[in-house]
Amino acid sequence: MSPHFSEQTFDFFEELDHRNNREWFEEHKATYEIELKARMLAVIAAINAGLAEFAPHHLRPPNKAMMRIYRDVRFSHDKTPYKTHLAAFWPRQGLEKSGGAGFFVQVGVLSVMVAGGAWGPAPQQLRAIRDYLLEHHGAMRGVLTDVSRTGLAEPLAGNPLLRAPKGFPADHPAADLLQNRSWAVTSTLPGTVALGDDFTDLVLERFRAFAPLVNLLNVPLSSVTPLEREAATGRRNRE
Repeated sequence: MSPHFSEQTFDFFEELDHRNNREWFEEHKATYEIELKARMLAVIAAINAGLAEFAPHHLRPPNKAMMRIYRDVRFSHDKTPYKTHLAAFWPRQGLEKSGGAGFFVQVGVLSVMVAGGAWGPAPQQLRAIRDYLLEHHGAMRGVLTDVSRTGLAEPLAGNPLLRAPKGFPADHPAADLLQNRSWAVTSTLPGTVALGDDFTDLVLERFRAFAPLVNLLNVPLSSVTPLEREAATGRRNRE
């Protein structure tokens, strides 16, 4: 039987949606540890086993891939302390802190989102992608077409600019691609799929379809220099 979530997982989320405070969470932390955290770590381990076949450079220890349930409320008007979903991220090894493209899954009561690519890359990373597309736009179009043909992803949204980005020609054959500010494809499924024995298979099927896009994006993203990576993540070079 493949790892998946339970009705208790969703019961916890639904109650948390109404009682999103530290007192309630602490009272029910045992349920969180068993029905959410332990199940999520088992799902991640199963996904790792599948990724080893077609994306071995994206393997991560489950506790590293799993994202925290605690919200960062420092700059948010919404001060509720907990997320009402679980999520995990598999960037390319070596690019974890510098904006590499990767695979992502988010599980909630209403929906499961499976995605692959680069989400809102920082300016240095976005510049590297755009520079790469000047010469390799044909390869990008081919990858996006192949992903579309699988029927497993929604069209790339891209959050495009209204015009060509500064410093890039408006009449270039890749002009429409250069306008994008995000490079991720997604698949949205009903939340109930997370309760099925085939849950990890459904995720891996989509990860496999998204892998060519992730691989292509990581070519230019791997070329960003360490100094540029530190600038993109707000870290100073202390050497």
